Order: sequence, then C-alpha cells, then structure tokens
Amino acid sequence: MIALYSSPGACSLASHIALREAGAEFELHRVDFAAAQQRTPEYLAMNPKGRVPLLVTEKGPLTETPAILAWIAQSFPQAGLAPTDPWAFAQMQSFNAYLCATLHVNHAHGRRAARWADQESSHADMVAKVPQTVGESFRHIEEEVFKGPFVMGDGHSVADAYLYTVSRWMETDKLDIARFPRVHEHRTRMQARPAVQAALEAEGLKPL
Repeated sequence: MIALYSSPGACSLASHIALREAGAEFELHRVDFAAAQQRTPEYLAMNPKGRVPLLVTEKGPLTETPAILAWIAQSFPQAGLAPTDPWAFAQMQSFNAYLCATLHVNHAHGRRAARWADQESSHADMVAKVPQTVGESFRHIEEEVFKGPFVMGDGHSVADAYLYTVSRWMETDKLDIARFPRVHEHRTRMQARPAVQAALEAEGLKPL
C-alpha cells in the first residue's frame, strides 16, 4: 500500500491531489509541524530530510515533489497525468522544478529565514523581499510559461496540482492574485475538480 506523509497546506498537497487524480489507493498520514513530528526519530528514519512530502512505496521511500509527481504519473498511465512525448514531459518537469527550486524557495524566505541567516535583521530583510520575489516568479508563470487552460495546454497533468498548491500561498505572501488573472482562473478551475475537493477535505483545508 502506498502511504503519503503530508502536512496540511504544505507543498505535499500537490502529491495528495495527484494521487487522487490518479485513482490510487493510498494511506494518508498527517505530519504535525506544530508538534515537530517531522523531527521525531520515527519520521527521520523514513525521511532524514525531516520534511514533506514523503511517499512510501513498495520499492522504498520517495521524496521531493517533482520526483513524486513524475512517479505518480508514470505509475498510473491510464490517468493521463503527464505527456508521453519525451520533450513535452521534460517541459512539464522543467515547470515543476521551477516551482520547487525557485518559487518555493522564494516563499520559504518568509517562513524559514533562519535556514539562510542567523541575524534577526537579515530575517526581516528576507521577509520584506518575499512579495517581490514570489511576485516575479508568478509573473514568469503568468506571462511566459503557462499555456492554458492548464499548465501544459489543453491536457491536465500533475503540474496543475503543483501550481494549484503554490498558488494557495499567494495571499499569505501579500500578493494580490488579481494581478495574475490566468493563475487565478486556474486556481478556480482546479478547485472545481473532485480530486482537489477530496484532498482539501481530507487535510481540513478550505477552497480559496
């Protein structure tokens, strides 16, 4: 049985949505960050990174959202959650990698500044910069990458679960989503999908 370890509202929501879109049978385990469950010996034995998502499969544990999303798409090909053409698949992976390595890191500077600096004044500078850096990331997506009506065009993919997840952070990053009408429309469209609604309910989250 597949098991997903997820924390409500974290990037792990993307993997949760993708599993439901794929029609996979899986167990959902909540990781309570407030109680530091991600730092317990039991969790670290499975995922030494001490983060989510963690997907436990019959072949072993898998971490990092782009890798998990690719595994889900390729393990459940009947769901059509990724392009079959190698070039199109690479483009999808490029998009997911950008969310992981750039947009998410920009967002994290507002929540986890201590990862990068010890001085409180440096923390304040990083927090203040978040609306600009995250805004620039969403501008890149809005104007240069997003094909519409889904990330890759007409076909829905695991990249849509990922974009939806990070777009839920925009308001907490002090961004007006109205500045990004295509991303806003995408978020609204995604929230109408049964898989998204089921994932939100299971994690105790509400549509935005």
